[in-house]
Amino acid sequence: MSVSVLGAGAFGTALAISLAGKGPVTLWARDAGDMAARRENAKRLPGCPFPDRLSVTESLAQAAEAETLLLAVPMQKLRSVLEEHRAALHGKHLVACCKGIELSSGVGPVSVIGETIPQATAAILTGPSFAADIARGLPTALTLACADPAAGEQLQAELTTANLRLYRTTDTTGAELGGALKNVVAIASGAAIGAGLGESARAALMTRGYAEMQRLAAHLKAEPTTLAGLSGFGDLTLTCTSEQSRNYRLGQSLGQGAPFDLSTTVEGAATARAVDTLAREAALDMPITRAVAGLLDNQLDVAGAMKSLLTRPLKEE
Repeated sequence: MSVSVLGAGAFGTALAISLAGKGPVTLWARDAGDMAARRENAKRLPGCPFPDRLSVTESLAQAAEAETLLLAVPMQKLRSVLEEHRAALHGKHLVACCKGIELSSGVGPVSVIGETIPQATAAILTGPSFAADIARGLPTALTLACADPAAGEQLQAELTTANLRLYRTTDTTGAELGGALKNVVAIASGAAIGAGLGESARAALMTRGYAEMQRLAAHLKAEPTTLAGLSGFGDLTLTCTSEQSRNYRLGQSLGQGAPFDLSTTVEGAATARAVDTLAREAALDMPITRAVAGLLDNQLDVAGAMKSLLTRPLKEE
């Protein structure tokens, strides 16, 4: 099977570099000319040269000639990209590589693909990973979720590379939720560290945030074991403890009262608002998510958010 990556952010570029180590790959980018000339993505992933078998194009029609398309576009733009190019994507294997919940609908990327292009095979690739690590050939393990077991096996074999090991599941809901919700907890963790609240506070937020992830997953009928794997616990651990995470850095800025580069895509911001709405409608107890949404909307400061969490009624774990 042939592979293209739609979206030349850091993660999409890194996946294209890794996949080109085993065969030809096309990367769709709006500024393909500069990347083709430089043979690297100098803006998003400097210092990671393109392999010979990686080609770059501004033509989505050309990229869509591949049978398998990795959708490495921001979650909140995924639907519009699919709708704009619906005809070219009909009948393809579409693998979402974004993490989040759509603010307008409250659904994840696999559901967006299914609603927009029902004739396609939808999957999601998610888990603990930083683009720079993948591009530099460092070992990384991810979850590939596809409801169709046969298609999942085929995609697993196709997308596994020398440094990228994929584990397969049919639980697309659990994989979507793990990748989305860990970003919300990462914002909370960054805010705690940014405000000088300490490592113990971060550990508490990670643990209780994981409980919130499990709570929503159970409500949406996801498999509990999925959240305990790479797409849940694994990604949570990485994102809440590293400044390479954009969500964590946003939290740090909130905690420090410092400005943040608004041009940076931070999927957890929209996800926090979307999940807070879902939780309220379903009467689910998700106080950390609610606090993060309040911080982002300037309804709370860090001190107020921590007070709201620490003064909640005492309960069993």
